[in-house]
Amino acid sequence: MDISIVIPLLNEDESLPELHDWIVKVMDENKFSYEIFFVDDGSKDKSWEIIEALAAKNAAVKGIQFRRNYGKSAALNVGFAETQGDVVFTMDADLQDSPDELPELYKRVVEEGFDIISGWKKKRYDPITKTIPTKLFNAATRYISGIKLNDFNCGLKAYRSDVVKNIEVYGEMHRYIPVIAKWAGFTRIGEQVVQHR
Repeated sequence: MDISIVIPLLNEDESLPELHDWIVKVMDENKFSYEIFFVDDGSKDKSWEIIEALAAKNAAVKGIQFRRNYGKSAALNVGFAETQGDVVFTMDADLQDSPDELPELYKRVVEEGFDIISGWKKKRYDPITKTIPTKLFNAATRYISGIKLNDFNCGLKAYRSDVVKNIEVYGEMHRYIPVIAKWAGFTRIGEQVVQHR
């Protein structure tokens, strides 16, 4: 299988159908074999019902449901364990990440030999209360880890399969996945500018 997409979510019932249809369109246009894991991290809305409906009409959709909210790291960790694709993507469920970016990120992992390609939302539409702490976090993490990324916290990332199979993500460690991967010996880490919607 070419691609696995792991999408952690909490109360995203409004965006899920559109996100699903957009991913399917991109996968079909590029003739990728794929699977989509929606990991419901304890939603209180209709997210799980929508995931069940999407899975009923598309065999590539798989749902994982948590009884309560465990956090993004736990959702990613469980999703990673289930993936079968050669390249594993993570993306947010709220339509901030564009599925149109996936083919180029896939190509960079497969053809250029990267272990990880991390999205960089160079132009962000967040309030200043969010952008300043993010810049400080990125600068500190870059300095301590030696990894030259501008946006460690971007949800849109592409991984070679053996990266996600050899790391464990817990607590709030999803922000540090490139660092964890580097500790595990995966040092080919690149970055690509992506759209912030």
